[in-house]
Amino acid sequence: MRLLLAGAMALAFALPARAQAPITLVVNFVAGGPSDLMGRLLAPELSAALGSQVVIKNSAGAAGGIGAAEVARARPDGQTLLLSPIGAMAIQPHFRSDLPYRPGDFAPICQVADTPVVVMSAPDSPIRDLPILLSRAREARGAFNFGSTGPGSLPHIATVALARAAGVEMTHIPFRGNAEAVTALLRGDVSIFADQPGTLRGNNLQAVAILSEQRVAEFPHTPTLREQGLDIVYSIWSGIFAPAGTPPEFLARVEAACRRALQSPAVIAGFERLATPIVFRGQRDFAAFWASELEKFQGVVRAAGLRPGD
Repeated sequence: MRLLLAGAMALAFALPARAQAPITLVVNFVAGGPSDLMGRLLAPELSAALGSQVVIKNSAGAAGGIGAAEVARARPDGQTLLLSPIGAMAIQPHFRSDLPYRPGDFAPICQVADTPVVVMSAPDSPIRDLPILLSRAREARGAFNFGSTGPGSLPHIATVALARAAGVEMTHIPFRGNAEAVTALLRGDVSIFADQPGTLRGNNLQAVAILSEQRVAEFPHTPTLREQGLDIVYSIWSGIFAPAGTPPEFLARVEAACRRALQSPAVIAGFERLATPIVFRGQRDFAAFWASELEKFQGVVRAAGLRPGD
């Protein structure tokens, strides 16, 4: 019986692409945020390359953990994929002891992007640069609020690292996604938010500091933290994963489809609008990169003594 089942599964993945069932691409953040917009740009191109409709499903919450857990529990039958940024896949495994999934529950397929991180403030905020930010935080004595897309997300970890390196106190206010955090920033509930450049441009926010390796071309006069004496470098990468145990033939097909999608003029133009640099890594390179990121953030979380309440 086991041989018959294995043969049937192999036959299923050998069938012409038009016979494939629809594929669900789980995006683990709310609609309208950077991850969702990337997914909706990729979905039509992946559909064309795979010969099966790729449908976006937003499963938001727990800084991406809810959507990641959903895919970890899914049958490895080629009908469920995950598009996730770094937080749920490389930070939370070290940050939450109650995480309902582990890295071994996934098969990495391809990296699609690696995006700079910008500390931003509201359009009318007096916080226009790092010295003013730190001065305001010191004056507030712990009552200086910063927003994030959830505990264990890259915006959370990066801002905590900034505060500790600068010796200031900040209070973490987590939100379910990018849109909620921006709304809180515009309302004055939080003073700063660290996220991707597209968020800043799309909401007419102010660039305060760059957390990535180099300055962002769109904000040439905003220096990096490293330029200002704080050795902090972070970026937000995103990639596509499948449940562990998904047949290698299907993983190879998705890897090829991913490469093709990222070369599409529509995707290239869309990612440029999002200020999201395309970075492709195939299965082998992405697996090695992901492993190095897991090791890196294990050290970051331990060194900072971070807990879910921070």
